[in-house]
Amino acid sequence: MERTGRYLLPIGGAVLDLSSRTHIIGILNVTPDSFSDGGRFTGGGYEIDVQKAVEAALMMAGDGADIIDVGGESTRPGSGRLSAADEIKRVVPVIEGIRKSSRVPISIDTYKAVTAWAAIEAGADMVNDISGLAFDPDMAGVVAGSGAALVLMHIKGTPEGMQDNPHYGDLVGEVKAYLLAAAEKAAKAGVAHDKILLDVGIGFGKTVEHNTALINRLDEFTALGYPLLLGVSRKAFIGRLTGAAGPDDRLEGSIAAAVMGIARGANILRVHDVKATKRAALVADAILASDNMRPAR
Repeated sequence: MERTGRYLLPIGGAVLDLSSRTHIIGILNVTPDSFSDGGRFTGGGYEIDVQKAVEAALMMAGDGADIIDVGGESTRPGSGRLSAADEIKRVVPVIEGIRKSSRVPISIDTYKAVTAWAAIEAGADMVNDISGLAFDPDMAGVVAGSGAALVLMHIKGTPEGMQDNPHYGDLVGEVKAYLLAAAEKAAKAGVAHDKILLDVGIGFGKTVEHNTALINRLDEFTALGYPLLLGVSRKAFIGRLTGAAGPDDRLEGSIAAAVMGIARGANILRVHDVKATKRAALVADAILASDNMRPAR
């Protein structure tokens, strides 16, 4: 099936046609301990090299990223919590720096309302909440009041223990119900329908088998009526499937998973490797469009 053209995302003074092609979110983790790129902008310590982080963001935008997602707290399996004050200290100068140099839309990767608000005031246009509004009761109101876009992700448990033997009675049904409830909560708070995106939460309380099943059945989530974001980049399940121990050695597997996600209806990919994934997405889009096979989006 062809793209329907129905998903138009107002963000950062622009409107992204999410049904015209696969869009790319570039990951910018300004943390010392993220699973893949932790410490990249800290020089081995805990102080953020703001200029270096901004330059990386601008490079991703130049490579084809449609949105830059800035995160200040690692949510890798087993990670602990960071205070909002420390998170804000990390992300706000970077967001301000990006905004001074570019109009590329910026997302803040946080589940804390106070951090989201500070990031929006600094120039962020979207909130990427890994908890789907479950961790902070004030988040929905902050997003609604600001007019920002909102990504609602599914997670089972919390980052500290989410990978401790996760199980589901009905994997797709349970993830669907969680995301639909989150979207309804956002709408009730006043977030516009066209500013909500859904993410099935690959790697967040899922086994390898759960992850692969969700990617393979992603088309079943299109019926919920929201654009779908997929984040598979460099994740542990890819290492398990390919034998690639380190995150930096998971590019081919990440692209394979991303392309399968595109074929199943993903509108946006959240990635570390922008240029390579962008090129793969362009080819996947062209192939699917040539035979009118793309799932309704």
